[in-house]
Amino acid sequence: MSRRITRENAMKLLYQIQLRDDDIEEQIRMFLEENEDLENLDREFFLDVIHGVIDHKEEIDNLIQVNSIGWRLERMPKVDLAIMRLAVYELKYRKDIPVNVSINEAVELAKKYGTDQSKNFINGVLGKIAAGLKADEEQ
Repeated sequence: MSRRITRENAMKLLYQIQLRDDDIEEQIRMFLEENEDLENLDREFFLDVIHGVIDHKEEIDNLIQVNSIGWRLERMPKVDLAIMRLAVYELKYRKDIPVNVSINEAVELAKKYGTDQSKNFINGVLGKIAAGLKADEEQ
Protein backbone atom coordinates (compact mmCIF):
# COMPACT_ATOMS: atom_id res chain seq x y z
CA MET A 1 0.00 0.00 0.00
CA SER A 2 2.87 2.39 0.69
CA ARG A 3 3.92 2.39 -2.98
CA ARG A 4 0.41 3.48 -4.01
CA ILE A 5 0.47 6.32 -1.46
CA THR A 6 3.99 7.20 -2.53
CA ARG A 7 3.05 7.31 -6.24
CA GLU A 8 0.06 9.50 -5.50
CA ASN A 9 2.18 11.97 -3.56
CA ALA A 10 4.96 11.89 -6.16
CA MET A 11 2.37 12.72 -8.83
CA LYS A 12 1.11 15.63 -6.71
CA LEU A 13 4.62 17.02 -6.34
CA LEU A 14 5.41 16.52 -10.04
CA TYR A 15 2.22 18.43 -10.83
CA GLN A 16 3.25 21.21 -8.44
CA ILE A 17 6.72 21.40 -10.00
CA GLN A 18 5.09 22.06 -13.40
CA LEU A 19 3.21 25.03 -11.94
CA ARG A 20 5.89 26.62 -9.79
CA ASP A 21 9.21 27.99 -10.91
CA ASP A 22 10.79 27.59 -7.47
CA ASP A 23 13.92 25.59 -6.73
CA ILE A 24 13.04 21.90 -7.08
CA GLU A 25 15.00 20.74 -4.04
CA GLU A 26 13.24 23.39 -1.97
CA GLN A 27 9.86 22.24 -3.29
CA ILE A 28 10.68 18.64 -2.36
CA ARG A 29 11.77 19.66 1.13
CA MET A 30 8.67 21.79 1.68
CA PHE A 31 6.35 19.10 0.32
CA LEU A 32 7.77 16.53 2.73
CA GLU A 33 7.60 18.95 5.66
CA GLU A 34 4.02 19.95 4.90
CA ASN A 35 2.98 16.32 4.60
CA GLU A 36 4.70 14.85 7.65
CA ASP A 37 1.63 12.74 8.40
CA LEU A 38 2.56 10.39 5.55
CA GLU A 39 3.82 7.54 7.71
CA ASN A 40 3.25 5.07 4.84
CA LEU A 41 5.37 7.09 2.41
CA ASP A 42 8.29 5.13 1.00
CA ARG A 43 10.75 8.04 1.07
CA GLU A 44 13.46 6.28 -0.89
CA PHE A 45 11.06 5.37 -3.72
CA PHE A 46 9.49 8.85 -3.59
CA LEU A 47 12.83 10.63 -3.95
CA ASP A 48 14.01 8.20 -6.65
CA VAL A 49 10.90 8.82 -8.73
CA ILE A 50 10.95 12.60 -8.32
CA HIS A 51 14.66 12.93 -9.11
CA GLY A 52 14.39 10.33 -11.87
CA VAL A 53 11.59 12.18 -13.64
CA ILE A 54 13.43 15.48 -13.30
CA ASP A 55 16.77 14.04 -14.45
CA HIS A 56 15.23 12.26 -17.47
CA LYS A 57 12.46 14.77 -18.23
CA GLU A 58 13.56 15.47 -21.80
CA GLU A 59 13.68 11.78 -22.73
CA ILE A 60 10.43 11.01 -20.88
CA ASP A 61 8.64 13.93 -22.53
CA ASN A 62 9.91 12.83 -25.93
CA LEU A 63 8.47 9.33 -25.41
CA ILE A 64 5.13 10.82 -24.36
CA GLN A 65 5.11 13.24 -27.31
CA VAL A 66 5.96 10.59 -29.91
CA ASN A 67 3.30 8.22 -28.58
CA SER A 68 0.47 10.71 -28.12
CA ILE A 69 -0.34 11.40 -31.72
CA GLY A 70 -2.15 14.67 -32.27
CA TRP A 71 -1.32 16.07 -28.83
CA ARG A 72 1.43 18.50 -27.92
CA LEU A 73 2.70 18.35 -24.35
CA GLU A 74 1.72 21.98 -23.82
CA ARG A 75 -1.93 21.17 -24.56
CA MET A 76 -2.19 18.11 -22.32
CA PRO A 77 -3.82 18.49 -18.92
CA LYS A 78 -0.99 19.02 -16.44
CA VAL A 79 -2.32 16.28 -14.14
CA ASP A 80 -2.26 13.77 -17.01
CA LEU A 81 1.27 14.82 -17.87
CA ALA A 82 2.45 14.40 -14.26
CA ILE A 83 0.87 10.93 -14.12
CA MET A 84 2.44 9.88 -17.42
CA ARG A 85 5.88 11.22 -16.52
CA LEU A 86 5.81 9.18 -13.32
CA ALA A 87 4.68 6.03 -15.14
CA VAL A 88 7.14 6.42 -18.02
CA TYR A 89 9.98 6.80 -15.54
CA GLU A 90 8.90 3.52 -13.93
CA LEU A 91 8.51 1.77 -17.29
CA LYS A 92 11.92 2.83 -18.55
CA TYR A 93 14.09 2.94 -15.44
CA ARG A 94 12.53 0.81 -12.70
CA LYS A 95 12.91 -2.77 -13.87
CA ASP A 96 11.78 -3.96 -10.42
CA ILE A 97 8.23 -2.79 -11.17
CA PRO A 98 6.15 -4.88 -13.59
CA VAL A 99 4.89 -2.97 -16.63
CA ASN A 100 1.24 -3.78 -15.87
CA VAL A 101 1.61 -2.41 -12.33
CA SER A 102 2.99 0.93 -13.56
CA ILE A 103 0.23 1.27 -16.15
CA ASN A 104 -2.52 0.16 -13.73
CA GLU A 105 -1.38 2.60 -11.07
CA ALA A 106 -1.29 5.43 -13.61
CA VAL A 107 -4.82 4.61 -14.76
CA GLU A 108 -6.03 4.59 -11.14
CA LEU A 109 -4.47 8.01 -10.57
CA ALA A 110 -6.13 9.24 -13.77
CA LYS A 111 -9.51 8.00 -12.55
CA LYS A 112 -9.04 9.86 -9.28
CA TYR A 113 -7.46 13.11 -10.49
CA GLY A 114 -7.99 13.38 -14.24
CA THR A 115 -10.86 14.12 -16.56
CA ASP A 116 -13.31 11.55 -17.90
CA GLN A 117 -11.03 10.96 -20.89
CA SER A 118 -7.78 10.80 -18.92
CA LYS A 119 -7.79 7.11 -18.04
CA ASN A 120 -8.24 5.98 -21.66
CA PHE A 121 -5.74 8.49 -23.01
CA ILE A 122 -3.09 7.61 -20.41
CA ASN A 123 -3.67 3.87 -20.82
CA GLY A 124 -3.26 4.16 -24.60
CA VAL A 125 -0.13 6.29 -24.50
CA LEU A 126 1.54 4.17 -21.82
CA GLY A 127 0.62 0.97 -23.67
CA LYS A 128 2.35 2.25 -26.81
CA ILE A 129 5.40 3.34 -24.82
CA ALA A 130 5.62 -0.02 -23.03
CA ALA A 131 5.39 -1.89 -26.34
CA GLY A 132 8.09 0.31 -27.85
CA LEU A 133 10.41 -0.17 -24.88
CA LYS A 134 9.88 -3.93 -25.00
CA ALA A 135 10.67 -4.00 -28.73
CA ASP A 136 13.84 -1.97 -28.08
CA GLU A 137 14.95 -4.44 -25.40
CA GLU A 138 14.39 -7.41 -27.70
CA GLN A 139 16.63 -5.97 -30.43
